[in-house]
Amino acid sequence: MAGGITVKDVRAQEFIKAYAAHLKRSGKLEVPSWTEYSKTGSFKELSPYDADWFYIRAAAVARHLYLRNGVGVGALAKRMGSAKRRGSRPNHHADASTNIIRKIIQGLEKLGIVEKHQDGGRKISSAGQRDLDRISVQVAKASA
Repeated sequence: MAGGITVKDVRAQEFIKAYAAHLKRSGKLEVPSWTEYSKTGSFKELSPYDADWFYIRAAAVARHLYLRNGVGVGALAKRMGSAKRRGSRPNHHADASTNIIRKIIQGLEKLGIVEKHQDGGRKISSAGQRDLDRISVQVAKASA
């Protein structure tokens, strides 16, 4: 690592964008065929406009697992959730789709980026941490 730059040292939006591009370029993350028809949560009214939304969500999940070990699918769904619009009634929080997050975690496990945590949930593997730190160094150089 050049100068000890980690994921914590770069802006989240820039890192997620760069890591999503890296995942797409590598072509190793398996994207399910149904992703073009699905929404990211039951509270959404439309599906995502960006065709690469699966890679962006995968990068966000990987970043969150880097920052917090032992996070499970339910906690990630709560984190990625948003307000459900209920017409004239007040908005309420709704969780994101757990199926999408589960498929992302399974795909990242196949790549060796994520592994099971001994206390439950998932954590970043040492190879995954090295990969994410390498991308963060590139992001830091590009923004400097």
